[in-house]
Amino acid sequence: MARSALAQETVFALRETIARLEGKPLPALAAAQAQALEAKDRDPQALLPLGVEPLDAALDGGLPLDGITEIRSPGFRNAGSASGFVLALAARIHKASPGEPLPVLWIADRVAHLEAGLAYPVGLKGFGLDIRRFYHALPGRLEDALWLAEAALASGVFSATLLEIRGNPKAFGLTESRRLSLRAKAAGRPLLLLRHAGEEEASSALFRFLVEPALSSERRLPDGSMLGGSIGSSVFRLTLEKSRNPAPLSLHLEWNSHDRQFFIADRPDHAQSARQPAAHPGAVLSAAVDGPDPAAAMGSILAFDRAS
Repeated sequence: MARSALAQETVFALRETIARLEGKPLPALAAAQAQALEAKDRDPQALLPLGVEPLDAALDGGLPLDGITEIRSPGFRNAGSASGFVLALAARIHKASPGEPLPVLWIADRVAHLEAGLAYPVGLKGFGLDIRRFYHALPGRLEDALWLAEAALASGVFSATLLEIRGNPKAFGLTESRRLSLRAKAAGRPLLLLRHAGEEEASSALFRFLVEPALSSERRLPDGSMLGGSIGSSVFRLTLEKSRNPAPLSLHLEWNSHDRQFFIADRPDHAQSARQPAAHPGAVLSAAVDGPDPAAAMGSILAFDRAS
C-alpha cells in the first residue's frame, strides 16, 4: 500500500512538471480548487450531522445525503464491525427523515454473505432499525446489484441504499462509481458503499472510512455504576481515509442504539475494563496428570577446544 501511494505521488509530480512546461494549469491545484468549489456549493440540507464535533468537522458539516460514502473493512474478520457501522449510519439517516420515515434497502453480495452472514431481523431491530421498513436484496451478479442500486437511487423511494461489495472487482470501477454518484446527486439520496476485504482505490465516494472492531465498555446501570462482566454498546475504531482534510482522522466511536446517537468512546476506561477479571470467572482447571513429561531443563553449556 505504501509503494502504491508512493507511485501515485510520483505520477502526480510528473503531471505537474509536464503542466508547468506546457504552461497549463496544475492538475493537483485544479482538483483542489474544484473540491473547494464543490464544498462551498454543497446544500446544508443535504448534510446529516452525526453529533460528534471532530467527525462532523472532518465531514464538512456531516454525512452527505446526496452522494456516496464508502465504508471499508480490511478483511472478512472485520465484516461485523463494518456492517454494524453501516447499519448505524442507516438508522441515523432513517431517524432524521422528515415526516414518515422512508425504507432502507440493503443490496447484499451473494459471495460475501457466506462469510459475513445475512441480515438478522432481531439484530437489526436491536441495532435501532425499523424492520418493517427494511428491505433486503440478494442479486446473483454484481452487474445486477449495480443496476438495482442505480434504480433504487433514481426512484427516490429509499432513505438510504446500502450496496455491499466484496473486494475490488473489475466490474465496479471509477466509471460505475461515477454513474452511481450522479444518480445519488440527482435524486438527493445517499448511497452507503460497504466494501468487505477491499483495498483503497479511486472512486467517486466523497468520504471513505476504514472500520475495525474495538473493545466495548461495560453496561452502565441507572445509578451510574458499571455492571461488571457485561457488554455495553458497540464501539468502532474509525479512520477517515478519504476527505478534503489533509490529515486522516482516527477515533473510537460508540453507538447507542436506543437513542440512535454516536459518542466518542472513553478508551482508558475500556482498556481498564479489559484487564479486570470477569465477575464470575469459574473454577480454574488443574493441569493434566496423564500428559507427556515436560522437556528437561538444559544444563551448563561447555566450550571445548577445537581438535588440531
